[in-house]
Amino acid sequence: MSDQTTSTIPPATPGLFCPTLISPTVSSSLPEGYLLRPLHLTDYHHGFLDVLRVLTTVGDISESAWTERYTWMSTRSDEYFVIVIEEVANRKIVAVGSLIVEKKFLRNLGVVGHIEDISVAKEMQGKQFGLRIIQALDYIAEKVGCYKAILDCSEKNEGFYVKCGYNKAGVQMAHYYGGIRPKH
Repeated sequence: MSDQTTSTIPPATPGLFCPTLISPTVSSSLPEGYLLRPLHLTDYHHGFLDVLRVLTTVGDISESAWTERYTWMSTRSDEYFVIVIEEVANRKIVAVGSLIVEKKFLRNLGVVGHIEDISVAKEMQGKQFGLRIIQALDYIAEKVGCYKAILDCSEKNEGFYVKCGYNKAGVQMAHYYGGIRPKH
C-alpha cells in the first residue's frame, strides 16, 4: 500500500478520540447505569442516528457510509469530538453531542469550539442528559485549548442553553444549498 492511499479500515481504538478527555465529574453525575463516552464505530447499531432524528432530518445512512464518515473523522481526532451517553444494560444511545474544533488566525492563532447536534432521545428528556452533554463538551473544549465555545440554537431552546452557561452573542444566519431546508 502506498503512502498516498487512504485506508478505509477504522482505527483500532474503541472510540473516536481519547477517552481521557471525558470529564470524570460529569461522568460521575450521571444516574447509575449510564456511561458518557466517545462515539464508537459500533454505535451505528446502538441508536446513535435515531437519537439524532429527534433533532432533525438524518437521512437513510448505510453502514458502509457510516463507516466511511467515522473513519474520516477518526483521522481528525483533534478536531472532531462526538460524545454519547449510553444506557449500559441495553447498549442503547440516549443522548449525543458534538464539538468541532476550528483553528483560527484570530486571537493569536486561537481555537474555537463549535457545539453541534445536541440531542436526547424523547423518552429520556427531562433527566438532565442534555445538560450533561453540554458540560462534557465544554470540558473537552477547555482541555483542547479553545478560548470559547459557540453554538446555534432555535429560540425555543435558548432558555436551556442559558441554564447551561451560554449567553446570546449575536444572530445566526444560514444559506442552504441543494434545496435543503431545516426541519423546524
